[in-house]
Amino acid sequence: MADNEERKQLLALLPETKRVELAHRLGAGDTAPEAFLEELPWGSDERRTLLGFLGQVIDRAPEAQIPHERDVRPAYGLFPHQRAAASKVRRLLYTGERRTVLHLPTGVGKTRTAMNVICDHLRSREPTTVVWLARGRELLEQAAQEFEQAWSVLGDREVTVARMWGDVSVNIDGLTDGVIILGLDKAAAAAKNDPTFLDRLALRTTLTVFDEAHQAIAPTYRKTVDSLTLRSDSSLLGLTATPGRTWADISADEQLADFFARQKVMLEIEGYDNPVTALIEQGYLAAPTFRTVATESGMALSAEDKRALSASFDLPNTLIARLTTSVQWNLQVVRTILDLIEQQHPRILLFAASVEHCRLITAILSMLGIDAEKITAESSVRHRDRSIKRFKGPGTRPMVLSNFGVLTTGFDAPSASAAVIARPTRSLVLYSQMVGRVIRGPKAGGTPRCEVITVVDPDLPGFGDVAEAFTNWEDVWRNK
Repeated sequence: MADNEERKQLLALLPETKRVELAHRLGAGDTAPEAFLEELPWGSDERRTLLGFLGQVIDRAPEAQIPHERDVRPAYGLFPHQRAAASKVRRLLYTGERRTVLHLPTGVGKTRTAMNVICDHLRSREPTTVVWLARGRELLEQAAQEFEQAWSVLGDREVTVARMWGDVSVNIDGLTDGVIILGLDKAAAAAKNDPTFLDRLALRTTLTVFDEAHQAIAPTYRKTVDSLTLRSDSSLLGLTATPGRTWADISADEQLADFFARQKVMLEIEGYDNPVTALIEQGYLAAPTFRTVATESGMALSAEDKRALSASFDLPNTLIARLTTSVQWNLQVVRTILDLIEQQHPRILLFAASVEHCRLITAILSMLGIDAEKITAESSVRHRDRSIKRFKGPGTRPMVLSNFGVLTTGFDAPSASAAVIARPTRSLVLYSQMVGRVIRGPKAGGTPRCEVITVVDPDLPGFGDVAEAFTNWEDVWRNK
């Protein structure tokens, strides 16, 4: 390029159209291309342009300086307390009784921890099937999506994710490697229609995961689990934030513990008697403020009501129905929600006492100009999905999502910072599940603080401390 004669010979080899194009690229303007190229001074800039025109690499980018050490963040990692729990779970799943319960507080990542265990299981056993059992569409879909996310990062081959609940077929003939997300009611119905269904599924299943494990000893569900764990190399993992059936019936709680061989992996954090306290201090859980708002419902309890209360595991539906028609009670529920909106809570969950109560409170809030939606088991899938999406969205206007019997499990809304519990209950399990919807901390994508307000009638029982709930059942899990 620097030699005038050799450069002229090179340019002469170019087709005339290309010499014209080159001349214009070099700035010939109205000058005749041949004359322009002849008279051009051909300095370094012009020679560089010519090289580029010929398709040659002109300037190489300087090599990036790669540090000798740098941190690599996992795309589907676990916190230290989750890794410790997962390690203990693996040890119990493959030795001795081959069954255990993973006991983590709501909002601390039971599902994520379990998915790491499942991915390890699938990688070490090829081909094999894992069955995930749960109730409720939201809980089942959450599990399916979570596995897809986990396996896309941790997987080593293509596997099948089968969703089996609702109206979906339970054909398992072609499923030999992957995860089946199976609704418990669907499993019972399939076994009734085809007595060989559970046996055929068990032949290919080496790990069964039971979400909300406190339900596992219910007769219908226990039959499903027993059928799926007949193989000598089959393991059973239960997941729960509340490893007990009840608050007061010790025999039912002991049955549950015995079913899982009294093997439970509980979250342990050094230096803390109660790990919930540590998780709050470290930002994994939101720091909760528990308040109780009492109001006289004007509902006098008869001797028959008191007998029903003492004989029932939870509050009788007849009492609930009477309570939700109380003007004073409903005014207090609405007033509590309005106070939370005034305190700038962007997303508020309301746990109503019944379907009709859910509709009533939502209607009153809407009349007052509050953005409020309701979800019950009667809501269409489309309405539920749309309402939940809006609630989880980034909108700046405060929103209240009222529900009954739907969002106690399988629902995560990190931006929700307040819950109003207007559903009287004697169930510590149910109460803990409701509280758990708003307790996710900043390190888990949630809020640093949350507020839980329970609207109570002083004559009816209730609970108020999720940390106490976490350790309530420890005595029944100790090996005898």
